[in-house]
Amino acid sequence: MPTDMASVFDEIGYWSEIKLDIVRQYALAYSKILSNQNLYHVYIDAFAGSGRHISRRTKGLVPGSPQVALDIIPPFKEYYFIDIDGAKVAELNRIVANRPEAHVLKGDCNSRLLTDVFPNVMYKDFRRGLCLLDPYGLDLDWRVIKVAGQMKSIEIFLNFPVMDMNRNVLWSNPEGVDSTDILRMNTYWGDGTWKEIAYHRIVDLFEEVRKMKVDNRTIALAFKEHLQKGAGFAYVSQPLPMRNSKGAIVYYLFFASQQQVANNIIKDIFDKYRSRGVR
Repeated sequence: MPTDMASVFDEIGYWSEIKLDIVRQYALAYSKILSNQNLYHVYIDAFAGSGRHISRRTKGLVPGSPQVALDIIPPFKEYYFIDIDGAKVAELNRIVANRPEAHVLKGDCNSRLLTDVFPNVMYKDFRRGLCLLDPYGLDLDWRVIKVAGQMKSIEIFLNFPVMDMNRNVLWSNPEGVDSTDILRMNTYWGDGTWKEIAYHRIVDLFEEVRKMKVDNRTIALAFKEHLQKGAGFAYVSQPLPMRNSKGAIVYYLFFASQQQVANNIIKDIFDKYRSRGVR
């Protein structure tokens, strides 16, 4: 593949292909249900990429989440694809050239979602939205998550980037973490309360108090509670750990909604992957 094309299409691991399959399964059920209810439903992709990826396993092109959503039958009424990369935006525009219901927005999704997308998915207008928040790392603002929860009209898939957190923030010696990375973590979490959750204090043999990092799952479960109490989602899935080929957790996949039926559907989908060892 030419170098210029490879720069447009991200290379993804098999865990990302699993995520895409999960999104496909749920989006299909979601679109069927809302079409039958005559609700105006939209698909929102905040870190859309170019619409296609390169599979690390096969080296071939695979549909990304925008293409997955565009192929769902019955279709969504509208689509919003956002990316900050100009080359990826250009590829997205090529893909949707004959789909006037699809809108491609260039820029930081943290602002564009709040100003240009979410206002078009108001509950009072009988509109509903399925939103994929799949940042590359700690690149998401908690305000976006909280607004989505408070609107009551939007369901989200959320990438909880624990690998980025562990690599750059959740160190065994937290005093050594760069202030820029602490700010990124505060922005994603919404405040600094993660510091009390991520560490517990222990007294060593010399009676000195030290901080000890808790395990990844404890942090993920605390964020699950944060999505419910802090953002106002009525139902939040048990986080699904997405692992790389070495078994390390790359991120946790969350789903959050106001509807019990949505929670039941995603539980069935997540449980299929847990039974296959994706846990």
